[in-house]
Amino acid sequence: MHDDRAAGPTFEIIIESNGWREAGIDLDAFVARWTSAVTAREPAAGGAIALLLGDDARLAELNQRFRGKTGPTNVLSFPSGEAAPSFIGDIAMAFETCAREASENGTPFEHHFAHLLVHGVLHLIGYDHVAEDEANEMERLEIDILASEGIANPYAETCEPASAAGART
Repeated sequence: MHDDRAAGPTFEIIIESNGWREAGIDLDAFVARWTSAVTAREPAAGGAIALLLGDDARLAELNQRFRGKTGPTNVLSFPSGEAAPSFIGDIAMAFETCAREASENGTPFEHHFAHLLVHGVLHLIGYDHVAEDEANEMERLEIDILASEGIANPYAETCEPASAAGART
């Protein structure tokens, strides 16, 4: 388990799909970077997180079990539900879906992974995108966090420099 409170939340990574290992990313450093980026903006994200890096089959199983939806999804978040908990929740991600979405959008895999990780952490601390105003607020925060680390607006129809990241399209 990574534990560097000055840099951000603590986390445990459970890798169930070799695709994550084969992606050539230092997963501990990557997760530390992005969870810290969220915590810099949202201190409530400073608790412990468990991150399951699975495959489409595993996420399809979780999606059906917890959301009643068929098929895989890119990311699922399971907040702990406690007020000011030391453990804020679990995040699960599907390698194949993340890789496919990145490819389809012409986005580097690492950028899409970062976006989905930021998105998942924000869900753990209460952000949602059911209502349009909530979606706009969450997306603006995601865009700002990603831009702070040099990643372009993931909601833009075309890739643009992070400095030009703007409103939802």
